[in-house]
Amino acid sequence: MKQWTLGAALAATAILVGCGIWGGLVGDSGPRLVTFASVPGYDATTNASFDVGIVTGGRFYFTDRNNAAVQVYDAATNAFVGSIKGFSGCNVGGFLCAGKGFSNSRVGPNSISEITGTKLLFVSDVDAVRVVDTTTAPGTIVKTISFGSTGADAGIRADAGCFNADDKLYMVSTGTKLPYMTFISTTSQQIIAKITVNGGRFDGASGGETCRYDPVTKNFYVNNGGTTANPRGELQAIPANLITPFLKAPMAAGTSRTLGSLGPTVLSYPLPSCDPTGLALGPGTDIAVGCRPGKAGEPLTVLIMNRTNGAILATVNAGGGDHLQYDAATNRYYNSSSRWRASGINDLGGGCSAKHPCTPVLNIIDAASRTVVARLPAGNNAHTVAVDGVNKKVFMPFSSPDAPAGCATCRDNKFLSAGVAVYATQ
Repeated sequence: MKQWTLGAALAATAILVGCGIWGGLVGDSGPRLVTFASVPGYDATTNASFDVGIVTGGRFYFTDRNNAAVQVYDAATNAFVGSIKGFSGCNVGGFLCAGKGFSNSRVGPNSISEITGTKLLFVSDVDAVRVVDTTTAPGTIVKTISFGSTGADAGIRADAGCFNADDKLYMVSTGTKLPYMTFISTTSQQIIAKITVNGGRFDGASGGETCRYDPVTKNFYVNNGGTTANPRGELQAIPANLITPFLKAPMAAGTSRTLGSLGPTVLSYPLPSCDPTGLALGPGTDIAVGCRPGKAGEPLTVLIMNRTNGAILATVNAGGGDHLQYDAATNRYYNSSSRWRASGINDLGGGCSAKHPCTPVLNIIDAASRTVVARLPAGNNAHTVAVDGVNKKVFMPFSSPDAPAGCATCRDNKFLSAGVAVYATQ
């Protein structure tokens, strides 16, 4: 396994470390860190609050809560294109992104989904989804689809979203004391179902993490953080045909439709010692689940499973991440392992801190052999990853080296100011 780094002195000297060789600077072949791109307002002290990035239409987009915006870059040149404004920012009623007053449940924008066949993006935000038209760069919010939540659900962020191009259907999860999923017709841009996650297969659900739609099985796959039956998480398969009948009957304001009574119609596959985060559809019937275990002494893993029956095909020591992407051009998975530790084990439990720092990396897994092929240094809290198969690049936003506290390797690896790291995949 090759491991590449810019190194403390940016020297090309290779040294033996652990299981491989560190080297691979700009100009070398193979996966490598190439350059950094700046972000408006980010500097050497910024505690960057961001969530999801995607590459579509020749541009890289990522959701940036510090600036209450989606930031846009030219994927070929890495040049900054502009900011799409009009989102909630870091907390309801203000824009504080760290410290007292910050609430991770009240932030936006969060996930971002391409609505294929259109120039639209759906971006989840606080209690809403914003519809962005990208026809004119960088893009403009043209509609807000509000959930209209009340009581304890009011002001809570919509989180992970995904798009079903077969039925023109968008799904997004919201995590509260009683988590729910919202389904929206991307044609009418109306909510057709707001499904309360309770009872049956969802009993004790702690909320939905990443979701993906599979056009082969016609299922929405969702990482559930934990249920009564599987407290360390489970992969759930929700058939799209449970939702599509509602496309002709948009949901009335203030009502909901529940899946709690559907029982075995929704398939659930346990995820042992996982605490799942990222999810990616791989080749054939493979699906990869990123695990970020919270218990001390547990391996940091990615589970590669058969998405038709839930069988675990491989347990790869490449976890500790948040977002996980599969790239067909390289036939590889890319995991933003912001909570990676050099031992490959969650030695101390929990997240990263000054007392118990992490060593963030971009873990790259070959989908054919289901093994790690590269482990590249990443910046502080670099928990999202976007892959550009056309330009053979990976984009990873990151925070400044000391904010939040807990990065043991950021300064040595020259991640000195918050920004976006750009990697070559070949």
